[in-house]
Amino acid sequence: MASTNGMVPITRAFLSSYYDKYPFSPIVSDVSRLSDELHNMSNDLHKDSPPLPEGERLLVQEAESQPPHKLDENMWKNREHIEEILFLLQSSHWPKSLQKQSTPEDIELAQVLKQLNNKFKVALELVESFQTKNSNNVFNTVMSYMPQDFRGTLIRQQRERSERNKQAEVDALVNSGGTIRARYALLWNQQMERRKQLSQLGSATGVYKTLVKYLVGVPQVLLDFIRQLNDDQGPMEEQRHRYGPPLYSLTKMVLNIRLFLSLSWWRFEDIKLQKHQISILEEAVQVYVSELERFLKFIGEVFANSPFFLTAEEAGAIDGIKNDGYSETAVAAGRTHEVSLMVDSVNSYIAWDFSILQGKISTDIGFCVEHTSSTGQKTLILPYRRYESNQGNFCTVMAGNYTLVWDNSYSTFFKKALRYKVDCIPPVVEPVSSNELEAEERG
Repeated sequence: MASTNGMVPITRAFLSSYYDKYPFSPIVSDVSRLSDELHNMSNDLHKDSPPLPEGERLLVQEAESQPPHKLDENMWKNREHIEEILFLLQSSHWPKSLQKQSTPEDIELAQVLKQLNNKFKVALELVESFQTKNSNNVFNTVMSYMPQDFRGTLIRQQRERSERNKQAEVDALVNSGGTIRARYALLWNQQMERRKQLSQLGSATGVYKTLVKYLVGVPQVLLDFIRQLNDDQGPMEEQRHRYGPPLYSLTKMVLNIRLFLSLSWWRFEDIKLQKHQISILEEAVQVYVSELERFLKFIGEVFANSPFFLTAEEAGAIDGIKNDGYSETAVAAGRTHEVSLMVDSVNSYIAWDFSILQGKISTDIGFCVEHTSSTGQKTLILPYRRYESNQGNFCTVMAGNYTLVWDNSYSTFFKKALRYKVDCIPPVVEPVSSNELEAEERG
């Protein structure tokens, strides 16, 4: 487990100074120029046209609006527009007359469209790869600070279940004939749900409540970090301020490419594409894919190397890091101290962490764990042994009462100053979705 001793979560001010070392070379001016030209050509296609179809009308409205503020939402938007463009570039979705390729001009245009299709396939792979790597990097970095025991395992299992459920939702939507727009609306909602779960992990609420309330070995600094990571004025806001503008330009550009293609197909039978328009479209796609690749490579390296924590001195912090939830007691000579935990479900975890405060003449104490059944039968779960400190856990195979015993009966004169924390953590079960409930009822 990586150490966070003496560390505090990153602050926006610290990230600002950190990102000063990583300036992004400005997006080439061709991006704004070509975006404007595409936008003007789109206006020419619909300014004197019949009423726009619903899809194209929504696209025009979106093109007149500002891109989303959040970086990850822009990533999803780029991916959505790329998929929509790939849909338009499939020969089966070309205008009917273009599909026939009855003129030399149509044959030439068809070759251009196939080249554009290949370029956008590359762009889609770039965005998908970036999103996967970035998501895994954040999760794995957080997990590297978690104790490498059942707590980390349970959180990984929870994430895997959650991701399987999310993919099942997407598959169900696709199989029912859902549109690309509807699929990406669902994907973005799922992304926000991931943020919510990360926040729940940090504040110990929701599905993670019973797991993370047991904070033995889980650094409070880690929980503070993941709770405030996406706050409006939190660390990610500095990333948006610093690296958002170039991404916003790319989002706007790919939207204008999509809008122009969509309107061109809609008006194709009335207004043929001109050679200079095709040239502008080709140049725009080339510039977009090239600049997108440059931006994703840069931002991927910056994000992968961004610090999560810094020393208290670096942050200007004056308060020490708290690790609350421990109890302290004096175990008198010749006596024991016991803590009982009632377990209702098998596969729960009994977990503990304790130490004898230093500076005493004798610094060890006996420890064992017993189980008492409903009939009163006792079973030794953890054999008796003397420790100066110990942290451990086990998965229960029986319900009933578990007693943790600290034994100082062997001492004739010296009491022991015991600092400890114990908990019983029920099995982590993700709430059943309404879709799952409906499936069970149908079954």
